[in-house]
Amino acid sequence: MSRRGPLLVTAAAAAALLTARLRRRLTSRRSVAAQPTEVNLLPPEETVKVHRSGPASSVQEAELLVERTALERIWTPDSLELLARGYWAFMRRVSLGVIRVLYAPDSRTVTILSRIPLLRFATPEYEAADGVGRVTWPVVGGMLVAREGRGQGHLRVQVKRCDRDGVDDEADAQRDEVRLIARVEVENFYPGLRGGGWFSRWGAWFYAQTQLRIHVIFCNAFLRSLPKLDFPDIDTTSMPSDGVAHEPAGTPA
Repeated sequence: MSRRGPLLVTAAAAAALLTARLRRRLTSRRSVAAQPTEVNLLPPEETVKVHRSGPASSVQEAELLVERTALERIWTPDSLELLARGYWAFMRRVSLGVIRVLYAPDSRTVTILSRIPLLRFATPEYEAADGVGRVTWPVVGGMLVAREGRGQGHLRVQVKRCDRDGVDDEADAQRDEVRLIARVEVENFYPGLRGGGWFSRWGAWFYAQTQLRIHVIFCNAFLRSLPKLDFPDIDTTSMPSDGVAHEPAGTPA
């Protein structure tokens, strides 16, 4: 068996364990953390299906009501960087430190205890336009990525203004809150847990019940945490406005 085999088995076992742990942890916090007047998780447009071959995709969306004063600080590179750091920090927090993200000048690597590389992404791409901001991490490798999927697909977090026509006018100015749609999507992802050949039929089911389920639970919890669009516990050194593109100070996210 190749070196990848034992590591993949370890990653699969960890995925199954984390599924149960995340479900218990996030369900127990939901009554306290959920803010139904500010966050409304939107039903998926279509049911996610994992086939025996080809890429997989997943989209989670939520409607947010935020104060108008928060709008100006959403569409900047620094705010998008904070959103990105907040995503990884949230992942570490809800996994009780098991999942950690290692920063490098040209990559972000999601690991188990900083040792087993589950997912590796290229440096994030930031896009800020009128009424929309997004952060995209291209997938480049990792134990949970099939060989044919390396260098393909992406993970993306997006916030889009959706109140009325998206243009400020007198009617909008009278409102204290603005409606946004926050979106987390995975596109063109080739799951390594699915395997190939005769195993892929069972592997597709296993991936759907572990890694994909973890992703959906985590993303919905992350979306619920967004109404204030504030990240007080996130390091703010080495921001895009500083002209520095390396790991933020302190421990990995």
